[in-house]
Amino acid sequence: MSNFKEVISASIQKLEKWIEDHDYKGYDPADGLTSFLRPLTFGNLFLDRLLQQLVWRSPINIRPIVGVKPLDSCIGRGYMAWGYLAMLKTTGDNSYRKKAESCLDWLINNRSPGFEHYCWGKMFDFASRGGRQGKYEPITVWTSLIGQAFIDAYEITGDKKYLEVAESICDWIVERPRNITESGCCINYTPSGEGDCTIHNQSMLAAAMLAKTAKYNSNQEYLRLAKEAVTYTCTRQLPDGSWLYGEEPKYHWIDNFHTGYNLDALKCYIENTNDKTFEDSLKKGFDFFKINFFEPTGRPKYYHNRTYPIDSQCCSQAIETLANFSDYDETSLELGVRVAKWTIENMQDQTGYFYFMRYPYMTLKVPMIHWAQATTYKAMSMLLKALNSE
Repeated sequence: MSNFKEVISASIQKLEKWIEDHDYKGYDPADGLTSFLRPLTFGNLFLDRLLQQLVWRSPINIRPIVGVKPLDSCIGRGYMAWGYLAMLKTTGDNSYRKKAESCLDWLINNRSPGFEHYCWGKMFDFASRGGRQGKYEPITVWTSLIGQAFIDAYEITGDKKYLEVAESICDWIVERPRNITESGCCINYTPSGEGDCTIHNQSMLAAAMLAKTAKYNSNQEYLRLAKEAVTYTCTRQLPDGSWLYGEEPKYHWIDNFHTGYNLDALKCYIENTNDKTFEDSLKKGFDFFKINFFEPTGRPKYYHNRTYPIDSQCCSQAIETLANFSDYDETSLELGVRVAKWTIENMQDQTGYFYFMRYPYMTLKVPMIHWAQATTYKAMSMLLKALNSE
């Protein structure tokens, strides 16, 4: 595997140059509602979803034709900061610290307006089967992931302003509605709603953020809510170790990258609280992940029982989770290298960026900024760091 470090390093450098040459801007899978065709939906949710999906699933990139322009991305900047910090720890090159700090400063200056605490959302309106999310409306999953980048920055640099931002993020999470049950609670995806959420990944990522921050300020409210959220998800783990995306019937599927989110979050919670209650859930979940989401070549599957589409987010999150678990499972790093090798050979363009999605007879080569570039940059950086630590 040591010989493969050069391949990964070269891939990272090509991707890094592409992202920086494009000033951290690119497309997003769900950016279709920024099109000049939006007025033709007349504010109808179904028509909004139709336009969004037309742009999202088009076999060719119709965005320039319908007026969709490359945008900056809050979550993209968060992932890039995280990746730069990993590269700083691997290489010792101080330029990565400066790049990470630049991304974090951008995030500080581009928080969602109208909220007391730090939080972030999409740079565009979004429509889904679950309803609408307005432009800049903060979402728990992105805010929690970005928050962990701030905690990493605090751990590496010692700058207390990053811890202060992290604490503000946690205060925002604590104020979110939640679905309270007899076996834990599920933290809402958005700031609105009546606490009826049953989706696992954003609640688990919020728990990880709370636990990671509480390690430094011993905030008992953070720890209590984190454990409640982890309890909700772990008590709903299926007998084979898997998790449904959400408990409502419309969310009954099992996919690669949301499983990765849950596993990373659970490992983060256990490591930062030393709470051993959920170790069996972690083992069962990771075993299911390894066995069901990968082909022998390293090609990641989207669903546990179906391969296609080959989604860049499945590739990047799989690499990240396998690198993250390299200190937990001796087979994890070797599998992570196989996935990375397949991803570089099959998903990276010669110009440096990674493709969005592959189908059996078609590849969507649209250069997304968050979904593919920033996530893959962080994942490959974490894998390189894990290989160097081996």
